[in-house]
Amino acid sequence: MTLVIFAVLLWAVGFGVNVVLANGPARDTGAVRLAVPLIFGLTILGMWELIVRGMQVSTVILPPPSLIAASFAENLGTLWGDFVQTILKGALSGYIFGCGAAFVTALLVDRSDYLRRGLLPLGNFMAALPIVGTAPILVMWFGFGWQSKAAVVVLMVYFPMLVNTVAGLSETTSMQRDLMRTYAATWGQTLWTLRLPAALPFVFNGLKICSTLALIGAIVAEFFGSPTLGLGFRISTSIGQLDLGMVWSAILVSALSGTVFYGLVALAERRTTFWHASHRGGR
Repeated sequence: MTLVIFAVLLWAVGFGVNVVLANGPARDTGAVRLAVPLIFGLTILGMWELIVRGMQVSTVILPPPSLIAASFAENLGTLWGDFVQTILKGALSGYIFGCGAAFVTALLVDRSDYLRRGLLPLGNFMAALPIVGTAPILVMWFGFGWQSKAAVVVLMVYFPMLVNTVAGLSETTSMQRDLMRTYAATWGQTLWTLRLPAALPFVFNGLKICSTLALIGAIVAEFFGSPTLGLGFRISTSIGQLDLGMVWSAILVSALSGTVFYGLVALAERRTTFWHASHRGGR
């Protein structure tokens, strides 16, 4: 129980430090904005380690972070191969192709009321299809390589991206569009100078949503057929071998990849839409 008491004390210290930093005079600086979540995360990891060891929790149920870190370090080569197979080949290629195709389709939908009435309701239907039902079919169609995982990702990201982009293209007011018509602007000029900039927050919202969907789709698809590589394959086989350290190592790679992926999209959004009201508040 001593370690559990230390865990409670660690939480109290971490919480107190974060309260002081978050409410101090330097709370708006970049260093503090980075330090607060970092301290919070380290506090959670420290409590996890102390509570699991103090209460003697079985490693099959929940291994301590130190065991996960050791397994991660011992299997860096294997995990790197899994990362390349799942993230770079399956998730990233499907993400790029699916989001790009959805963006082009949104431009066509914007030009055609027929497509708007016919395709968008179909999109709601397709988005509701369970991945556990569609993934095995796509694996049978495209084989056990990364191509089938990319196809699953395309199916998952296409319609969320399409819906967000179409909504963004409709964001401008009728007065703004009438003003462009008085300047004799073409559809392309209006799109480039008015409607596309107004749609960027919606487009990036779709990209951020799809960044997590792409990782989930690629990993889950590997449960239904994969070569001897991939994060989903590694999780599935390691669970069968009760190698919980490797399971959590693969989960750690997935979580870090998703965080970096989402952060890069959010950074691009901040650099591109710095003029938007959502980025000016509180500054």
